[in-house]
Amino acid sequence: MPQIRPITDLRNTTEISELCHAKREPLFITKNGYGDLVVMSIEAYEELIETARTDAAISEAEQEYAADGVLLDAREALSSLRRKHFG
Repeated sequence: MPQIRPITDLRNTTEISELCHAKREPLFITKNGYGDLVVMSIEAYEELIETARTDAAISEAEQEYAADGVLLDAREALSSLRRKHFG
């Protein structure tokens, strides 16, 4: 369940920091009852960014396959890359 706190709780930075690190998920901050900010630990942010990059790479691969319909054998592709870059 998402954590939601009023903006006045930001005065207690230690508590907010501990909460973000303990839950490892975003903390939603409201202002006058409406969503205003999202606060999260660096670890949670980096995990989010890495997931977004992975999703983008998968989407790009799916679009490439849809465009030309060519699949490569993983062993052959890795072997070719090793020869090209290391041998």
